[in-house]
Amino acid sequence: MRSHEYGDILSGRPRKQVPEVAAENGLVVEDPGSGFCGAVVGFEYGNVVLEDRRGGRRLFPLTPAGFLLDGAPVTLVRPKVAAAPVKTVSASGSTRVEGLRARTARESRIWVEGIHDAELVELVWGHDLRVEGVVVEPLDGIDHLVERVAEFGTGPGRRLGVLVDHLVAGSKESRIVGGLRDPNVVVTGHPFVDVWQAVKPSVVGIEAWPVVPRGTEWKVGVCAALGWGEPADGWRRVRAAVSGFRDLEPALVGAVERLIDFVTDPGN
Repeated sequence: MRSHEYGDILSGRPRKQVPEVAAENGLVVEDPGSGFCGAVVGFEYGNVVLEDRRGGRRLFPLTPAGFLLDGAPVTLVRPKVAAAPVKTVSASGSTRVEGLRARTARESRIWVEGIHDAELVELVWGHDLRVEGVVVEPLDGIDHLVERVAEFGTGPGRRLGVLVDHLVAGSKESRIVGGLRDPNVVVTGHPFVDVWQAVKPSVVGIEAWPVVPRGTEWKVGVCAALGWGEPADGWRRVRAAVSGFRDLEPALVGAVERLIDFVTDPGN
């Protein structure tokens, strides 16, 4: 009695297992049926292509124990193709750190004017901030920025980065920021009246942000002009439309990146 898998059962002599060998390019094998000997040069229609020393080529099926390698039978198999490592990118464009455990928070902080600024920064740069252990805090306006900085107590390893809306020459914001004289504080800003404007109009499905008359709260005026309801409804619409840094105006992207670099500087 014989078994295909175990050989001659009555004789107690199991059949020797034929090893599988990956048919890598350049591997020299022989087809025992035809005596054709050649190097693997590729695959066609599920067959292996062998090329002999004179340049002749023939196709052979990948049958079990179908070839001889150094005189011993082997089963050729197609080599496994290693999957290219997938590099995942965060919303800010940085390489995402997988399996991240948030770093213990630094003493340094990034301050922004309001809750919408904080949410937008978290939406785009949240992964980077957790990698670096940076906390973003909303200020509810910067009218008392100089006093708040004094209360915080900056110093080596305790820096502040401040993001300011509408930081343009002659604005109230520029005058307030001009009163800061602290090497451990960096203020960056963007020219937009509100951080909503730092989202590209096309991202939220409009041609341009509406011009709001003086004396009207900007968010209220925008929502009225666009039919977006209350500012809370409008913000949900804006926030849901943003998926990454490419949805933001370069002025805001550059301002936030500079603050992160400043508060995470190894020398601070």
